[in-house]
Amino acid sequence: MPKDRSYVRASDIGMWAFCHRAWWLANVKKAPHQDPQRLTRGEAMHQQHGRQFVLASRLYTIGLVLLAAALILLGILLLWQMF
Repeated sequence: MPKDRSYVRASDIGMWAFCHRAWWLANVKKAPHQDPQRLTRGEAMHQQHGRQFVLASRLYTIGLVLLAAALILLGILLLWQMF
């Protein structure tokens, strides 16, 4: 998957801060990674975390909507009993 260069990744900052030359080799010269299996596992874990974050965000939004609906229904029921 190609990197989106519209933003700076934390891993790029970390690599650049640790070793400017390593960053240059990886990003400019496209030198192969020393441990490609580790890199692939890390990318897969980050993708899985991203999917879990999206799911959690959606569930949180659904929870807020259901809470609001329950409060509205409770208000309607209380008003109904008053009359």
